[in-house]
Amino acid sequence: MESEWLPIGSVVVLKGGNKPLMIYGRKQFNSRTGHEFDYVACFYLEGNFSADYNIFFNKEDIDKVLFKGYENELEFEMRKMLK
Repeated sequence: MESEWLPIGSVVVLKGGNKPLMIYGRKQFNSRTGHEFDYVACFYLEGNFSADYNIFFNKEDIDKVLFKGYENELEFEMRKMLK
């Protein structure tokens, strides 16, 4: 997996997973565990039901990128801030 951040809206499958997930947040803090993760996602196609269904993971957990989200100049600026 490349080290570059994926944009919001990207759809991925995690290692050992079989269900696509859609990324809707980056550099996310899981208040239940106290850990920070690279991404938070929801199930694709279902969307975000509630905080009980948040899926937190890191870049190295991604097996496949099925779709890369929208990119523009604001996205590229945000990535610079995330580094």
